[in-house]
Amino acid sequence: MTHHASTRRALLCAAASTAALFALAPAHAQAPYPNKPIRLVVPFQAGGATDVLARVLGQKMAASMGQPIVVDNKPGAAGIIGTDAVAKAAPDGYTIVLSLSNSLMTNEFLYDKLPYDTQRDLTLVYQIAMAPLVLVVHPSVPAKTGPELLKYVAANKGKVAYGSYGVGAYPHLAGAHMSLTQQADMNHVAYKGEAPMVQDLIGGQIQMAYASALAAKPHIDAGKLKAVGVTGERRMSTLPNVPTLAEQGLKDEAYRVTGWLAIAAPAKTPKAIVDRIADEVRKATQQPDVRERVAAMGFEIKDSSPELFAAAWKQERPVWERLIKQSGAKLE
Repeated sequence: MTHHASTRRALLCAAASTAALFALAPAHAQAPYPNKPIRLVVPFQAGGATDVLARVLGQKMAASMGQPIVVDNKPGAAGIIGTDAVAKAAPDGYTIVLSLSNSLMTNEFLYDKLPYDTQRDLTLVYQIAMAPLVLVVHPSVPAKTGPELLKYVAANKGKVAYGSYGVGAYPHLAGAHMSLTQQADMNHVAYKGEAPMVQDLIGGQIQMAYASALAAKPHIDAGKLKAVGVTGERRMSTLPNVPTLAEQGLKDEAYRVTGWLAIAAPAKTPKAIVDRIADEVRKATQQPDVRERVAAMGFEIKDSSPELFAAAWKQERPVWERLIKQSGAKLE
């Protein structure tokens, strides 16, 4: 009896040990995330604002996550090439993209066909910062507020020209919207970049434009340009005395939306990994030196999450679609 009992106990122990090993196997087979370098794709040229922000965040995230964040510039086609590379990458959290709202939102309406569908092929992770613009006019324009400017352009039909730094960019869309709603028949002048647009505005070749605080503030301070208002939901930290257009009574969503910078991952990336990346981005953007750097670039840090970003994206989408369609803007 003793022999049989001890044999039975041995068999039970062996079975229990085997079961425990099988139960632990998945945990050992899948190492905790991250266990290798993370590739952060920037779909624009090195040295630009998006690239600089990616490197600042990447450094902070790498220190916290214990793995290198490798910034990979894949420029071309208004952010489409790099964003598409991420959309087609493995959904394992090791390839993510830091991009602007154009490649994650507006390109859908500007191009007849994209190689990816943001809703189907990407997971929205974190909206890092907003990129509000300041509506500036030449000092000769007798308008100090948004409502005054609307009245001015309506009363001077066909005589006002506004600038933009590219067809389909927000300055073009917002200007076209103002022209349409006020029946002002304004002339659109598209420049190859923001700098020549601002120079022509200072020179009086155009009368108004939406510009970044970075480009406009020195000229506002010098009295060469007049700030009428800023886009978005809140005042800019770099121009705290300039009210938003919404504050001034311009409630149209066209004046409330702004461009933004955000992180996205391939669709079907596990939620636990998406949440981890979002948490790391949040921690990085809460650091004072990062906030200072971002503000100096003309952006406004936003507190976000995958859920908040998805909700904001869904809310903004029809506004951008309307602005683009009514402007007639198309890119190839």
